[in-house]
Amino acid sequence: MATGRASGYRPTAAADASPGSSPESAIAVQTLTTAARDLIEGAFPALWVRGEVSNFKAHRNGHWYFSLKDEQAQINCVIWSSAARRIPAPPDDGMQVSALGQMTVWPVRGDLQFSVRALEAAGDGLWRKALEQTRARLEKDGLLDPSRKRPLPTFPRRIAVITSPDGAAMHDIITVTRTRSADVELVIIPAKVQGEGAPESLVAALAQLGQWGGADLLIIGRGGGSREDLWAFNDERVARALAACAIPTVSAVGHETDISMCDLVADVRAATPSAAAELAVPSRRELVARVDALAKRLATAATRREERAVSALNQVRKRLGMAAQRVVERRYSQLERLAGQLDALSPLNTLARGFAVARTPGGATLSSREQFVPGTAFDLWLRDGIVAATANAVRTLPDSQNSADRMRSATPNTPLS
Repeated sequence: MATGRASGYRPTAAADASPGSSPESAIAVQTLTTAARDLIEGAFPALWVRGEVSNFKAHRNGHWYFSLKDEQAQINCVIWSSAARRIPAPPDDGMQVSALGQMTVWPVRGDLQFSVRALEAAGDGLWRKALEQTRARLEKDGLLDPSRKRPLPTFPRRIAVITSPDGAAMHDIITVTRTRSADVELVIIPAKVQGEGAPESLVAALAQLGQWGGADLLIIGRGGGSREDLWAFNDERVARALAACAIPTVSAVGHETDISMCDLVADVRAATPSAAAELAVPSRRELVARVDALAKRLATAATRREERAVSALNQVRKRLGMAAQRVVERRYSQLERLAGQLDALSPLNTLARGFAVARTPGGATLSSREQFVPGTAFDLWLRDGIVAATANAVRTLPDSQNSADRMRSATPNTPLS
């Protein structure tokens, strides 16, 4: 025994049978780390741990590595790619988070680590970060530009609806559409709207709609739910597929207070699926009421226009009458003036002033002395009668200067024979 102690402790034969109890029964490193992993995982169930993120690294294979620490200790953490896809955004260094996971040992390196399944930041840090990053990328590509917004068709004949066939949203849309107009055809393109695979399902439904090309309008959405339930409509792939849709789109995701990326890229955002149907489908009753109101407005406008036209016509008639009266008065004044001028030039007026006109018995006027010879018979026309006369002699006026005076001083009724 003394010799045995000098050379080192040797277990008994019974102990020699257990693995690792002697150099001959030494176990492999993998066996030890695997046993440690099983022991630790069995001792620690899944639990939430709160701490500060440090030394975050995202590996190209999709795994995330970081440390979770507080003022007195830290633990290495890993989020495998399958779990990372369910987290909205990677955490930032210094961010306070709560991580759901399980203590384990990584056999490859023998490291004690915390395998994280879910991660939540204080408040809505990770969700807000994911939204901000997605929005920045969409805005950079111009997909949030208001100038992209297209008007909805006034009278759509066929409306495509992308939603869950089992959700309340589809029933609400059908009910509202049938109430407002029975002529609109609804085509349901089923898609998964929450959970694993929902973004891929929505993108596939949008691709199916594009290949079909038979709708005038698209409504995409779902009813209310938690932030996690609505998250598929914040997926960048879904938002880009919706922005690329060839027909006008209406997004109706959740309740009135919920705003998703699909709401931002769609042509119109509706507060609820029912509101989306009201926006997309014109109400027959409302259309009839609008037509009646327009008819009344047109009749009133026509009556007012007719009244204005009659009033204007009366004013024009009045102005034309006044203008015609002024024209007549001016013409009458002109006629009076011309009549006065003609009257002044009238031979009768000339005769009235003491002049006489010599005429042959046949009525021809004798205006020159060459037409008279002694013994010529003629008629002398006076103001108030005709005198039969005979020329005794024909004389020449002394001169033209005195002829006018002599004519003025001559006695009007002086006989010429």
